Amino acid sequence: MKPRNLAADQRRRKLITVLWTGLLAIVTITLIYKEMTAVLYILATLGVTALLVVVGMADLTPSNTTSGDSTINDSAAIGSGITSTFGSKPS
Repeated sequence: MKPRNLAADQRRRKLITVLWTGLLAIVTITLIYKEMTAVLYILATLGVTALLVVVGMADLTPSNTTSGDSTINDSAAIGSGITSTFGSKPS
């Protein structure tokens, strides 16, 4: 067996994506041609539901969490001329 490399894996995934897209396009065009809008409506609803489930389950937290001040975004304070009070203790 040949060892797989990153470029070959990316090409394979891209080919699978293109094939799935083509297959779904053919199915959609066939359903429209045969005027089976009820089936098309159900498939579209299930597709949107699946997409919402995937997005809902996605972990959107940053993977590299650092406790340093280098990741602080203080652009709003800089743009308005206000000095930053982030991290200061209340008096």
